[in-house]
Amino acid sequence: MTMASVQTVRGSIDSSELGRTLCHEHVFVLGEEHRLNYEQWDEEAQIADAVSQLNELKGLGMDTIMDPTVLGLGRYIPRIQRIAEQSELNIVVATGIYTYNDVPFQFHYTGPGLLFDMPEPMVELFTKDLTEGIADTGVRAAFLKCAIEEQGLTPGVERVMRAVGQTSVQTGAPITVHTNVHNQSGLVAQQVLREEGVDLTKVVIGHSGDSTDLDYLTELADAGSLLGMDRFGLDVLLPFEDRVETVAELCRRGYAEKVVLAHDASCTIDWFPADAKRQVVPRWNYRHISEDVLPALQERGVTDADIELMLVTNPRRYFE
Repeated sequence: MTMASVQTVRGSIDSSELGRTLCHEHVFVLGEEHRLNYEQWDEEAQIADAVSQLNELKGLGMDTIMDPTVLGLGRYIPRIQRIAEQSELNIVVATGIYTYNDVPFQFHYTGPGLLFDMPEPMVELFTKDLTEGIADTGVRAAFLKCAIEEQGLTPGVERVMRAVGQTSVQTGAPITVHTNVHNQSGLVAQQVLREEGVDLTKVVIGHSGDSTDLDYLTELADAGSLLGMDRFGLDVLLPFEDRVETVAELCRRGYAEKVVLAHDASCTIDWFPADAKRQVVPRWNYRHISEDVLPALQERGVTDADIELMLVTNPRRYFE
């Protein structure tokens, strides 16, 4: 396997140092504009809590999280840097835009064929994040993120996705796509990215784990992409047993080399009231895969070799 250097918040590491990797975890999901105006926020307490949760995850044997928090989800790297300095866990960050509908107003009038007609500004910004660094932090993104939800391929979603695809082709950076399984939007994402010349083996079809439809999942995998079985703990969207059994069946069919694992959890998310979140999805936290999911997979005959593929080899290959 060829080595590659992977950018983390603390700097570049060799891909062989990624270790056990959860491929889709957020540290914070925040509306920064909302937070500044309406939320009670104790920065030091939030940082301390995040450090505690991430160090606990490291203690459970995980080495790296990939954090796809981009524009639209409250990416603020200086806060993440402070956390990374106090944790042994590698944090790998992303660039891109998270939208289900429109592009942000900063791009509404600016771009090819628009009022201010110029090359796609998103490509320039994403490329800077990947090659020079995010803002003035010196931290470089290592992968790209876009989304396609139940609304499907709206003009805004398509524009972001094509900009992400073009950036991937130009830089070699891999891609993670937030998808909705109920309209099989992973297939739409593959089609758009394929049109832009993207290598689909460098793409994680995120939130594939919300589906039990093995025909859909194997079609995505057969086209080359990795399946993000990455919402363990969100049992309200699909029960634990169904999530585990679907991964086990993929492994039985020889697809372990196409699966990556995660929770899509966060230390703090301002989309829901914190107390209600704990009641509705009590296992939606970073510990769940280590404590509950891996033992349940092993009970269903998933081998240590398959777990190594899903947690270590596949994330590593994604960056190589």
